[in-house]
Amino acid sequence: MSAATTSNGTEAGREPPMPTMGSPAGPPKFADKYEEREFLKFRLAQALRIFGNIGYDEGVAGHITVRDSVRPDCFWVNPFGLHFALIEAEDLILVDHDGNIQPESGPLKLLNRAAYMIHSAIHKARPDVNCAAHSHGMYGKTFSCMGRELDMLTLDSCAFYTDHSVYKNFGGVVFEAEEGQHIVEALGSKKAVILQNHGVLVASNTVEATLHYYIAMEKACQVQLLADAAAAGRGHETVKVSHEEALYTFKANGNAIGGWFSGQPHFQLLERKEGKKFQFKSSSA
Repeated sequence: MSAATTSNGTEAGREPPMPTMGSPAGPPKFADKYEEREFLKFRLAQALRIFGNIGYDEGVAGHITVRDSVRPDCFWVNPFGLHFALIEAEDLILVDHDGNIQPESGPLKLLNRAAYMIHSAIHKARPDVNCAAHSHGMYGKTFSCMGRELDMLTLDSCAFYTDHSVYKNFGGVVFEAEEGQHIVEALGSKKAVILQNHGVLVASNTVEATLHYYIAMEKACQVQLLADAAAAGRGHETVKVSHEEALYTFKANGNAIGGWFSGQPHFQLLERKEGKKFQFKSSSA
């Protein structure tokens, strides 16, 4: 008998219990779309600074975007040429899906052409995606040279089981809309794609989940590079997680609310260090 499948194409099987004795509240809900815009800008700038603090910068390369709550046909993106660790909400650029920079943008109106080509295609094709991140992290970039998906080696890597893909082409810097479309097609309905000879890209419904899964993907790439090298040195193969257990684990740690919750500590730490938090007004936070 063939196994039943879920809505995202994965096989149905035993369901993991809730990881806590209660449910996390989830992202804040806003009655005022303009307040939500300010929160998303604040959160995006925080995420960019976290990237900068971790060392995900590579010159001027890299970008994170978030869909605008007031105008869903637009997204906010970091300005080209400003270090991740220096970015504040007022520095962000608002751009529509046709590449037009909007007047709400910050003072530095330099738009990374590659960021636009990739992210506009994603935001157009995936209404479920509110945030997408791509940079040239050391381990994701290194692992991308293999042109293969991750092996399910650890509990953490199982967050990407059946939920990442590989773009098996390298078209250079993404200056053309066609290349952005190819990346979107490779991403499909998944949350992550490994861009061969380039790096990784993660897309999800919240800034927090995108940040968490990007960091998790970088670490999964690092673990596999280390494990593959160690196993080869001893003349052995790495031990893989079985399909059933990988799927079970994916359901527990690879979902959207889990990604949002897992991203919280990164922002808590930044807020403690910087001494500033978003000041909510009308929302239930």
